Amino acid sequence: MANHPSAQKRIRRNAHRAMINRMRVNRIRTFVRKVEAAITTGDKTQAREAFTSAVPELMRGVNKGVIHRNKAARKISRLSARIKSLAG
Repeated sequence: MANHPSAQKRIRRNAHRAMINRMRVNRIRTFVRKVEAAITTGDKTQAREAFTSAVPELMRGVNKGVIHRNKAARKISRLSARIKSLAG
């Protein structure tokens, strides 16, 4: 256990930031899942709408530092390719 007040504060702050970061990652995953669900149903317009709402969430995660920029770019690229390959 930390004895110094600054170390105790750091432990509290780290726990709080970890909770916020977990929430941000879960929010990103939810948006990506919505896109993948729309892709599996085969509805291109719904998938495109879900994709346009998921891209800003991914980029916000990059800006906040919870996911790597290359991971976000890879997800965006793969999702757009899957949407593009849908018929209709």
